[in-house]
Formats: sequence, C-alpha cells, structure tokens
Amino acid sequence: MKTFSTGILLGLFGAVAVSVSFAAQWPTWVMFVAWVSFYIFGKTIITSLKAFLQIALGIIMGLSIQLTGMFLSNYFGGLGLPVAVFLFIGSLAYISKIKLLSNIPAWFLGLIIFFGVHPEPEIITLVSLFIPIAAGFVFAFLNDKAMARVSLRTMQS
Repeated sequence: MKTFSTGILLGLFGAVAVSVSFAAQWPTWVMFVAWVSFYIFGKTIITSLKAFLQIALGIIMGLSIQLTGMFLSNYFGGLGLPVAVFLFIGSLAYISKIKLLSNIPAWFLGLIIFFGVHPEPEIITLVSLFIPIAAGFVFAFLNDKAMARVSLRTMQS
C-alpha cells in the first residue's frame, strides 16, 4: 500500500507542477532541476535556500560570462567566450572557499539553466527564471512532506 500511495503522490504533484508550469509558460525542465536540487542538496528549507542562492548566482555568472565573452570577442575574436568561461569558472575555486557559496554543483546548475534557456540579457528575463526555480523547490518540499505523512500513517496502521 505504501508504494501505491507514494506513486499516487509523486504522480499527482508532478502533474500539478507540469500543469502550473505550462499555464505560466515556464520552462518545465527548469522547475524540475530545482525539484531534483531539493533532494540532492538536503531536503530542508535552509539547504534549499542555500542551493537556490547558488543556483541564482550561477545564472548571474552565466550572464556575466555571456557579456564578458561578447566584450572580449572584440579583442580575442572567437576566443572571447572561452576566455570569459575560464575566468569566471576559475573564480569558483576561490568563491567556493566561502562556506555559504561552497556548493559548486549548484553554481553549475545555474549555469546550465542560463545557457539552456538562452534568455535575453535583461533583468526581468533573468528574474523570471527564479520563479520556476522557486516553484520547483516548493513542489519538492510539499511532495516530500506529503510522502512523509503517508509513510508515517502507513507505519502506524
């Protein structure tokens, strides 16, 4: 019975998440990257907030790489972007020494989201990416709590 209940909850939360994502015209995969991040990085509100911050900073780093690469291409041609990537990704070795910013995989998830979505370099476009990311963490949190309740009730029965 526990597996059946878990399957129902997973399916229900996934279906609602996809429906909300489609209705809001979010990139659904971005929401699911955040959903997975909830489980990978610790399943608590605190670890989720830290991961969210670093994913957001990864998105900002992606924008910085793009803009710096465009600038450097004036001087280095086709090597402008690789030089920008080298500089910014290399800086993670130092940034990750700060405890709050030490989750390099979260930074790379932000980079994946930025380069996967190819957003216009505008503040509103970037900020709009944070909404499906936050929703992914919320759906994962709610799904996890619902499954924990069902599991607890099953054990008490």
